Amino acid sequence: MHELAVCQQLLSQVEETAKANGATTVHMIRVSVGPLSVIEEPLLEQAFSIARSGTIADQSTLEIDQTVVSVCCRSCGVTGETAPNMLLCSACGDWKVDVINGAEMMLMSVELSGMPESDPPPGQSPPGQQENQTKETEYV
Repeated sequence: MHELAVCQQLLSQVEETAKANGATTVHMIRVSVGPLSVIEEPLLEQAFSIARSGTIADQSTLEIDQTVVSVCCRSCGVTGETAPNMLLCSACGDWKVDVINGAEMMLMSVELSGMPESDPPPGQSPPGQQENQTKETEYV
């Protein structure tokens, strides 16, 4: 089950992000997974529940977005979506295509809290009055 190693690497990246932002808690991690990534969603969820133990993301949730497969045809140059089991150009039907999207797993965003408070902009609550400050960091 390589999903456990994938989760450990993912959590390492999330911990670096949390540390860089001074966060103490990770609430949610969102990833996108392509159908050609050889990552099984149920196994990824199971591995995540194991890998997060004892980390800053111990109580976090994992949201998984599925991506589509996109290819670029070497013959006609058209880029389009295709089925994961039928890597053909949608325009001319040629099999000489390059996969553009659908073989990756990407960290999309992380929801953090417990960051050090700074001076608020005018008109907002002063530090100490914001009870549950959260920040969502996006990766794209």
